Amino acid sequence: MSDKIKYISAKEFAEEVITTGNVVVDFYSTECPPCEALASKFETLSEIYGDDIKFIKIHRQENRDLAISLGVSSSPTLLFYKDGQLTGDRLTGGIKRSDIISNLEKLLVPTRAIELKRNIKSSVTRCDVLIIGGGPAGLSAAIYTAQAKLKTIVVDRELPGGQVKITHLVSNYPGFSEPISGYMLMHHMSEQAKSAGAEFRSAVDITETDLVNKFIVVDGYETIKARKIIIATGSSPRSLNVKGELEYRGQGISYCATCDAKFYEGKHVVVIGGGNSAIEESLFIAKFASKITIIHQFDKLQANKLAQEKAFAEPKIEFVFEHEPREFVKNGSTVNEVLVEDLNTHELKTISCDGVFIFAGMIPNISEIKHYFDLDKWGYIKTDKDMKTNVDDVYAIGDVVGKSFRQITTAVSDGTIAAISISKELEKGEVPMEMINS
Repeated sequence: MSDKIKYISAKEFAEEVITTGNVVVDFYSTECPPCEALASKFETLSEIYGDDIKFIKIHRQENRDLAISLGVSSSPTLLFYKDGQLTGDRLTGGIKRSDIISNLEKLLVPTRAIELKRNIKSSVTRCDVLIIGGGPAGLSAAIYTAQAKLKTIVVDRELPGGQVKITHLVSNYPGFSEPISGYMLMHHMSEQAKSAGAEFRSAVDITETDLVNKFIVVDGYETIKARKIIIATGSSPRSLNVKGELEYRGQGISYCATCDAKFYEGKHVVVIGGGNSAIEESLFIAKFASKITIIHQFDKLQANKLAQEKAFAEPKIEFVFEHEPREFVKNGSTVNEVLVEDLNTHELKTISCDGVFIFAGMIPNISEIKHYFDLDKWGYIKTDKDMKTNVDDVYAIGDVVGKSFRQITTAVSDGTIAAISISKELEKGEVPMEMINS
């Protein structure tokens, strides 16, 4: 632990923070994965900025009244003080190193900030397997490769878990007779990977990627070189850019009927979309919900004719054509209203509901690296049976891969296949790790 970091309690707060010059305060908790992801960044930055800025840590649970008085309701939370006054941004959750540096520099005069930034030294880390993406596919691969005694590093722009970590409940994952929250399922997977020996770089910026020479640069200073690379960056729902959509994901807004429809037994569900996915998923939701309102921007559906016929014949489904959502409203614990606009009259109306499913398509998270790969007509990476791509020693798994079905279990399967394939290849006695790009 850096000697530039000081742990204090609430009774020392005024003396150590309010009556001092430049201070950054970390409200942390125990058994908190985002806090663990922040800890190494906080420590290394304290070594660089610690002579000019005081680095303070406060255990949130043990100093609850102070946290509440400062509006700190989650861990970790970073607060920045200049001469006793809060300044800069309030950073919470998966905190990136670049955001911390940006706020630390605001506490300093520009010339000093530039001088200290020069002290950030670059480093090189070598590994057997570099996994980019920490969802169920990437974590599964990490468990297998780490257990095979391969040095494994998982890099994620966010916290591990992918989309699953914001899924309310998962009820169809083998081994759990009762539904488990997506966050906890992913927590178990990441802890298993860590126990096996996998290293993590979480909530980071990937500032350079070279898949031909097998390296990435993390946060602008750490170069990670690997013998094998696995792309497991997943896909993201195509955003509607509607108010409330991002804020309420997992709180009444879902993108997977197979995952979440069963939680709407006897309830009213709104579905956004009119293509094949929207209509086919609505028919699945109809097995559970008492009523489904499909909102579609056009005057007719784009789904295949057979799916349309089934939907029009389903008494639980009603259609609102030539309308678009303008806001999702949450009163209480879940979204219960959708504000929609009539595209002909521009009249706004409110539809009450118990939840919303959005089916506007998915986008693979490969925009910065897609030029390396052979892609299918939908923009997903093509692989062979071992999950190999057209790039030597680069594999792709999970939702970035072209496939018929995208579920947690199919992602886990991809990760397993890639990991075993890599393990067997590296057993053949390829170039030692220390020789990689030396």
